[in-house]
Amino acid sequence: MPVAIITGASKGLGRALAEALAARGWDLVLDARTVEILKETAAALTRHGTRVTALPGDVTDPVHRSELVAAAWRLGGVDLLVNNASALGAEPLVRLEGLSLDGLRRALEVNVVATLGLVQEALPLLRASEAGTVITVSSDAAAEAYETWGGYGASKAALDHLAAVLGEEEPRLRVWAVDPGDMATDLYAAAVPEDGDPRPEPASVVPAFLRLLDERPASGRYGAPSLLEGR
Repeated sequence: MPVAIITGASKGLGRALAEALAARGWDLVLDARTVEILKETAAALTRHGTRVTALPGDVTDPVHRSELVAAAWRLGGVDLLVNNASALGAEPLVRLEGLSLDGLRRALEVNVVATLGLVQEALPLLRASEAGTVITVSSDAAAEAYETWGGYGASKAALDHLAAVLGEEEPRLRVWAVDPGDMATDLYAAAVPEDGDPRPEPASVVPAFLRLLDERPASGRYGAPSLLEGR
């Protein structure tokens, strides 16, 4: 069975994607910092009959990243790495004049540095896979200027560029930066708690990710709304 590592997998988009992959027969290695919720997620996914390894931890910890890849190796390798774990840098978001530099460092550490660290750790197994794939979860804020989203957007813009260069350097892999669009997630609620407007559930954009896996287009940046419109 193919094997995927998904970070930030206890809830939101990470869990929704894990659910969809488990239903397709994928074995999974799941990461999140929330221990109990991650355990509940893993237990729920095992009903599909696939193997699920849940490893709570922080992706900024190199030991934890090594443990994730080692767990995937024990399941057979790494066919897909989904870098979904994210940090905002400030909760709620603030204008740049008030953004803590430590908060910005945290966003860059989680969203960019840890992602590259995990990619580096997983690259030998990704290269060995017949369909090695890396997905980095991007954001509208990486490409558009929204007030208060400067720190988070800058980190996601850096992540987009990292993914683009990785795609050039690893032509045998597929490397997709995917902007999922607006979603009702805890991350968004923490970013803009006063915004009560309804937003799509994360599960509604998962078909866009599955389409990429099915059709395997060239490495690049993709928007989930456009992928869904093209179904």
